[in-house]
Amino acid sequence: MQEDSNYPSTSDPECYVIVHNVAKKHNIGTLARSATAFNVAKICLVGSRHYNTFGSHGSAAHVPLAYFASLDDCCTWLRNEKGCAIVGIEITEAAQAVNKHPFEGSTAFMLGNEGTGLSAAQLKLCDTFVYIPQHGQGTASLNVTVATSIVLHHFAIWAGYQESSRHGFKFDVAAPPQRTAPRGQDGLLDTMFEEQDT
Repeated sequence: MQEDSNYPSTSDPECYVIVHNVAKKHNIGTLARSATAFNVAKICLVGSRHYNTFGSHGSAAHVPLAYFASLDDCCTWLRNEKGCAIVGIEITEAAQAVNKHPFEGSTAFMLGNEGTGLSAAQLKLCDTFVYIPQHGQGTASLNVTVATSIVLHHFAIWAGYQESSRHGFKFDVAAPPQRTAPRGQDGLLDTMFEEQDT
């Protein structure tokens, strides 16, 4: 891998995003846009193969996606194959402020449902939690895509990812990968664990 690549080198801590139980499918497109901006190695989709990249503005082509049949399979792969800690983005008693950068290495961030947050199953699988300190009293929490973007930005700073080049008022965008699937399908979607027949 070249040194000037926008992707982490093998020595850089890697960042992953776990998408499970996100009710609004269009949020995945916005998440993809933030994921590519902050150098996420892979978005892990759990359970449903149906997703909408509306709102990604083409960014979804620049971040690999992986499908897992279950949350357990996803977390096992991330821990055993990628050496990740599973960090929930949730306001729990034990959560640490994300601006303190409480990271130790490669990390997979677990996202909660827009309305109910992390489920009991998700909470159980997390090693630690981070939250975003708020300084006003007009909202109980942030939108899942906004919260994730803030967390990913902090991780990218902590990990020391190189800032992308920019010209004028925009950052440079790499050429999109060659499309290998019909429009509406994603050729980058890897199947890590197939659903078991019941």
